[in-house]
Amino acid sequence: MTGTALGAPAERREGHQKVTGAARYAAEYAPPGRAHAWPVPAPVARGRVTAVDTSDALALPGVLAVLTPGDAAGLAEPEDGTLAVLRGPDVPHRGWCVALAVAETPEAARAAARAVRVTCATAPHDVGPVEGHPAGYEPQEAGGQPGRLVHGEPEAAFAAAGMRLDVTYRVPPLHNHPMEPHATTAHWDGDRLTVYTSTQGGTAVRSALARMFRLPEERITVVGEHVGGGFGSKGTPRPDVVLAALAARHTGRPVTLDYPRRHLPTVVGHRAPTVQRLRLGAHPDGRLTALLHEVTTHTSRVKEFVEYAAVVSRVLYATENLLSTHRVVPLDVPTPSWMRAPGEAPGMYALESAVDELADALGLDPVELRVRNEPGREPGSGKPFSSRGLVACLREGARRFGWAGRDPRPGVRREGPLLIGTGVAAATYPAQAAPCAATAEALPDGTFTVRVNATDIGTGARTVLAQIAADALGVPLDRVRAEVGNSDLPPAPVAGGSSGTASWGWAVHRACARLAEHPEAGTTVRADTTGEADADSPYARHAFGAHFAEVAVDTVTGEIRVRRLLGVYAAGRILNARTARSQFTGAMVMGLGMALTEHSTLDPAFGDFTEADLASYHVPVQADVPDIEADWIDEDDPHLNPMGSKGIGEIGIVGTAAALGNAVHHATGIRFRELPLTPDRILAGLLSEG
Repeated sequence: MTGTALGAPAERREGHQKVTGAARYAAEYAPPGRAHAWPVPAPVARGRVTAVDTSDALALPGVLAVLTPGDAAGLAEPEDGTLAVLRGPDVPHRGWCVALAVAETPEAARAAARAVRVTCATAPHDVGPVEGHPAGYEPQEAGGQPGRLVHGEPEAAFAAAGMRLDVTYRVPPLHNHPMEPHATTAHWDGDRLTVYTSTQGGTAVRSALARMFRLPEERITVVGEHVGGGFGSKGTPRPDVVLAALAARHTGRPVTLDYPRRHLPTVVGHRAPTVQRLRLGAHPDGRLTALLHEVTTHTSRVKEFVEYAAVVSRVLYATENLLSTHRVVPLDVPTPSWMRAPGEAPGMYALESAVDELADALGLDPVELRVRNEPGREPGSGKPFSSRGLVACLREGARRFGWAGRDPRPGVRREGPLLIGTGVAAATYPAQAAPCAATAEALPDGTFTVRVNATDIGTGARTVLAQIAADALGVPLDRVRAEVGNSDLPPAPVAGGSSGTASWGWAVHRACARLAEHPEAGTTVRADTTGEADADSPYARHAFGAHFAEVAVDTVTGEIRVRRLLGVYAAGRILNARTARSQFTGAMVMGLGMALTEHSTLDPAFGDFTEADLASYHVPVQADVPDIEADWIDEDDPHLNPMGSKGIGEIGIVGTAAALGNAVHHATGIRFRELPLTPDRILAGLLSEG
């Protein structure tokens, strides 16, 4: 492989390994003597374990041990309460791990787990709903920002507005279902611990294990060389890594815990449901005079996590009167966590749907309405934008989509029983970076090796980091090798928040730029961006995009078929055209699922989610994916990092659901304000209008 230019569509370096099965994932590591573990979930919504009968389980062939509450009592208390498994008898929610069976084979471990008899004393539980809940409160923080932000006099400005829109949008609980479930293989060698785990951040996993097992970090190695997707659910350490390490220490054997998919909804996080009230006040020409965005969501009693959906209103549109606030209700539910574009994905769905409603009420083109409300500075902070390509994305997307030929009247375009509609939505996502370290070494054969504990979760991190290194060194790409996915490498932040490449690449670029000054064989240069990557910036740094969609709504079945999706993005310098397009389109497909098929139902009787597998939690399949296109505009932003890049992993999902919802409204003339847009909802709406 030759060529050095950043932006070139270089193939993923690990691609051949993956398609031939040579790439090893966490559960595929098999140290000699390996055993297998299977978790036992709590059968009650809230309470205490009063007894655990393991006799039947231990009598089964091949069963080595059953760990029960109290077996982890000797571990230090974790900072993250979701890792406090088997420390005591308390059950904070249904599905909490209350025992762990360990056996010679996965089948024997599963049989043993089913044979364990757990007795619990139940306690009253509360799973909502959140609307009007008396326990709700305003959190201090939401996504690292104040939970509440007010500029001007939003209530008074809204009351005085010539045009007022007051609407509520709802997004249900959503779940990550990565292709590779959460899994860990743990092995002790004396007081040294090695874990092979499916994680988005091995450095964070090592820190958590060191704290809990009271070990120096240098005695722990975390390997995550290949990860089969995460989408946020693997962004923090999960119970599998603690349980596998605990079981391995207890049995003296290497242990693999491959979490069953049906257990994932209760143990690895979810996107919390949101109820979002949007109030928009505007002049007759469409200029906003007031924007009020109020979000209500839930969290667990184990750990506070706020789905910070209202923060998007602090970025997108100009208004002197702004209210952006959150209200969170603690419930006896599994702990919510990151899911691709946490906050922004549901927040942009509600905001961009409301903006579309405003355009319809004013008789204005929805693209032009967005352009008229383009701000000069970030509305929430008052900072100037480092770059802002939203208008360019809207204009280019409209041109490529053929927007000018659209009949704006809803419900008029028909093809037999099909109603055809088109929609648009804007997108934004912050451009972020975190401190990172990396080394670059010049080898005697004229090649170079860069090392950083980055995580490649399927995004092509190895390839892009090699491109960054080759560019900084001024050498062909085939002379650079990148090592990632091992905590013995220089520490790196999580692959999350669309900040991975920006963070790791900054350190790699810095190390290679220094090495290029004296590239003698045997020279190794280390770089650490602490104090730079995490420094406050005088600029508001964001990626932007515009999504366009065309749908066909079947008036007989209520089925929605997406015909076209187009995304145009302004995301700084694109470092690899091939992997970037893959990220954009993958996120757009995930947004399609959010709009049309995906949802979880919180069972009020049991306090867990009824859709616990891929037979009941419906993600898009190949037949659902339409003519989908992603592209970008050239953007030169000198205020980001040495590469001039912005994150691209999440902005593709951010506006897709709203664009699809707006297209459904244009097709039917009916405004649906709750996701997903399933056939039963569509038919009910059509019948009520008919």
